[in-house]
Formats: sequence, structure tokens, C-alpha cells
Amino acid sequence: MVDHALQRRAVLADLYAGRVGALEVCDASPYLQRAAQRLGVTTDRTCPVCRKLPLDQVLWVYGEAIGDADGTARTEGQVSALASAHPDFAVYEVEVCQGCGWNHLVRTWRAGTPGTQPARRSRRREA
Repeated sequence: MVDHALQRRAVLADLYAGRVGALEVCDASPYLQRAAQRLGVTTDRTCPVCRKLPLDQVLWVYGEAIGDADGTARTEGQVSALASAHPDFAVYEVEVCQGCGWNHLVRTWRAGTPGTQPARRSRRREA
């Protein structure tokens, strides 16, 4: 597991010192915000930028072994199900503020069950 807390602190230090503007760090896409709202978990941490709303955390999965699930947001339960059925993929945990659009990578890790068969992609996506 890789924790990205140092990078997060550096970005926030640059913001608080005025080296970067809020628009540069509060750039969550509407797709990311919707995924965090629908599939994420609301934390007890307040947004470090607007200091108004709690942060949502959402998981994203990436890897050829998971087929059509590659590059999608998932719940913890869905990630666990993928991990028990597929050999290897990456999980990215992202925090998002629904108010100002702050978003940052929190942690990354590898998941999966070695020895299981990779998922097949749909024909439509292969074409």
C-alpha cells in the first residue's frame, strides 16, 4: 500500500502559501464528483480547502485482468468481489469535496487473487 499523505501536504502547503490557486487544486470533474457521491463513503474529515463540507472517498480500479471493470469507480464490497475473482489489479482511493471540487489521491494498492483467470473484455470494447 502506498500512502500519498506527503504529496497531499505539499499541495496544501503550496495552496496556503499562495504558490498555487484554489482553481488549480479544486478541479474534480463532474464524473468524479458523481462517482464519489454515489459509490463513495462520506468521511468525518472536513475539506482542507473550503472547510465547509466533509470529504467523500471513492475507490477506482484499474487493470487488464478485470476486463470491463477497468477504469471504473467501485464500492468496497465490489472491490472485494473483484479481488476474489481476478488475479491482479490496482485500486486507487481518492478524496473528493462536493462543494469546492478538491480532490486528491489518498492511497493506492494492488489487489486480486493470484492463479485466477483474467476477465474477458466485451467484443464491443475490443473493436
